[in-house]
Amino acid sequence: MTGPDSGCLRVAAGDPLPPLPLLLVAAVAMVDIDGRVLVAQRPTGKAMAGLWEFPGGKVDAGETPEACVVRELREELGVDITESCLAPFTFASHRYDREHLLMPLYLCRVWKGTPHPREGQALKWLRPLAMTSLAMPPADAPLVAMLRDYL
Repeated sequence: MTGPDSGCLRVAAGDPLPPLPLLLVAAVAMVDIDGRVLVAQRPTGKAMAGLWEFPGGKVDAGETPEACVVRELREELGVDITESCLAPFTFASHRYDREHLLMPLYLCRVWKGTPHPREGQALKWLRPLAMTSLAMPPADAPLVAMLRDYL
């Protein structure tokens, strides 16, 4: 349905925001047998240090988001997964000061190895409801409610 009663929000007329470069990042919600999700705290020295996020990272040129998640989990957490273990779940789209971030979020329930921090980050296994009190980047925070409702 379209038109004035469609329920879509309309932005007031005015100066449009200037375009920003698009940054493609892929992330994963690793879900354990107890329904807990792994989150990582960004280490000191990185942008948004101290905030909690879903593991993942920037998609390299020529790389698929799924291949990025496989690579990042191996590099950051020392776990092995296959692309076939990733289920597309949702995505985040967020405008930061210098770029617009687009981040697909995958679910993963099967991996080989025990996640351990390889880049100085802290790790926590939390139920989605407990994640609502964490300080998270603006792109990650809205995804928690979707995980809570799904899990």
